[in-house]
Amino acid sequence: MKKLVLFDLDGTLIDSIDDLADSTNYALQQCGLPLHTVDEYKYFVGNSVDPLIQRALPEGKKDDRELFERVKKIYLDRYAAHSKDKTKPYPGIDRLLCRCNEAGVLVAVVSNKPDHITADVVRYYFPQIRFAATMGQKEGIPKKPDPAGVREVLRLTGIALEDALYVGDTWVDMQTAQNSGVQSCGVLWGFRTRQELEENHADFIAADTEQLAEIIFQ
Repeated sequence: MKKLVLFDLDGTLIDSIDDLADSTNYALQQCGLPLHTVDEYKYFVGNSVDPLIQRALPEGKKDDRELFERVKKIYLDRYAAHSKDKTKPYPGIDRLLCRCNEAGVLVAVVSNKPDHITADVVRYYFPQIRFAATMGQKEGIPKKPDPAGVREVLRLTGIALEDALYVGDTWVDMQTAQNSGVQSCGVLWGFRTRQELEENHADFIAADTEQLAEIIFQ
């Protein structure tokens, strides 16, 4: 049985793609720029805010720094006010986290979302869950796939590498686990494909939370 499970947030614990897409499209629309589909946004997100905005900008505008900053500010303001409009935990996540708490398995979140938003989202959607740590993007902690966030949680909890598991839905998460020296589990209910997870050397792949529970508690 694992002693610590570190979770990605978007696409792993919560289905947030509609709110992320809506807020980015709102910012683009306010600047007179073309919009994108939700499926396109599944490949725009995952590396923090700046890459999301960069990918959303049209060709020929990606080097316009003033435009980038304007779209980013509108997005951040909009998302702060509308991050919970459509977002919800994935089926079975609440029960899985409760089982971890009951079994004494520590749970933590390591996300590329801004740190204050990460903490707010976790408190809002999982008020009954005891998290050992929530780690978002902040000064001094490089974004994933840099291992700094995972290593900081390991330091705070005192858990050894071999007793930890990192769970996520994208190549960024699988690479984060590899760079950190912990085992990885890719989940198929998120934003990306089995092929992407396998190509990035996921140690385990779970199709649902029951399969993930088997991996955690084996």
